[in-house]
Amino acid sequence: MAKMTLVVLAAGMGSRFGERIKQLEPLGPTGELLIDYSVYDAIKAGFDRVVYIIRKDIEGLFKSTIGERTAQHIPVEYVIQSTDNLPVRSGDFPSRAHPWGTAHALWCCKDVLDGPFAVINADDFYGRDAFLRLGGFLESFDADACSVGFMLKNTLSDFGTVNRGVCKTNDHGLLCSVEETRGIKRHDNGTITGTYAGKERELDEYDTVSMSMWGFGADFMPKLEKRFCEFLESLEKDDPKSELTIADAVDSEIRHNGYTVRNLTTDSRWFGITYEADVQLAKLTLAKNVESGIYTRPLWK
Repeated sequence: MAKMTLVVLAAGMGSRFGERIKQLEPLGPTGELLIDYSVYDAIKAGFDRVVYIIRKDIEGLFKSTIGERTAQHIPVEYVIQSTDNLPVRSGDFPSRAHPWGTAHALWCCKDVLDGPFAVINADDFYGRDAFLRLGGFLESFDADACSVGFMLKNTLSDFGTVNRGVCKTNDHGLLCSVEETRGIKRHDNGTITGTYAGKERELDEYDTVSMSMWGFGADFMPKLEKRFCEFLESLEKDDPKSELTIADAVDSEIRHNGYTVRNLTTDSRWFGITYEADVQLAKLTLAKNVESGIYTRPLWK
C-alpha cells in the first residue's frame, strides 16, 4: 500500500483554452508540463504513488506525453472519468456531455484509494513549499483533512474571470466554510468581485482561497459519495451542466457533520493556465525558477 498518493485531476475540458489540451501544454524550458513539476515536488515531499484522473479520449496521448515519463520515477495508475459512471440515477442523464465536477472526478477513484492522499489540478503550479506542507500534514493528521490556501490576489488571471473556493477560518486554523465563488475578477478601480450562491459579492485580495489542493484520509471517500448522491438526487432529469466540486462537498461536511479541515498557508506562489494568454507568463515564471536553481534543466535527469 502506498504511504501517500497524489491524485491529479486531469480530465477537465479546458473550454477556455482554445483547441489544445491545456494539461498537456509544454511550458518548462525543455518542454516540461505543469504536471511534471507537481509530481517532482510531490516526490520530494514524500509521496510514493500518483493516480491520474483522465478522459478516455485523451488516454493514449496523456500516457505517451506525461504518464510514461513520470512512471519512470514513481508508480502511476489511471482512472477514467466518465459522465455515465455514477453512484445513483445512472440512467436519468442520457445526453449529458458536460463533466459532473471535481467531486465526481475524485469519486471515480474510490476503488484505488485506501490510505492518505492529496488532490491537485493538472493545470496548476503550486510550488515546493505547498507540497512539503501537504505531505507533512498527511504524515501526522491533526485534523480530518487539510486545504492548502493561497492569497486571492496571487490567483487571479489578467485575461478573464476565475472560480475560487473562498475559505473562512476560525481561531484554531480550521476551515469554517469553503464558499465556491464564480466569475471572480479585478475591476479597473481595484475592487474584486465574484458570485456566490447566485449573488455578487466583493472580495478582499488577501482572502484565502482553495486552489483544489486538498489532503484527505481514505475515510473521506464514503462522505464524498454521500454528498455526490445527494447532489444527483436534487437535479432535474437530464440536467445539462450542474456540477459538484470537492470544495462544495467539504463545505457541506464542515457545516453539517463537524468535519475538521486544517488550513495550511504557504509562501508558494500559485499560477495556472486558465486562458490561452496565461501561457507566456507561465513559461517566464518557470524559466525564472530554473534560473534561480529551484529546478534543474531538464527537470528529470
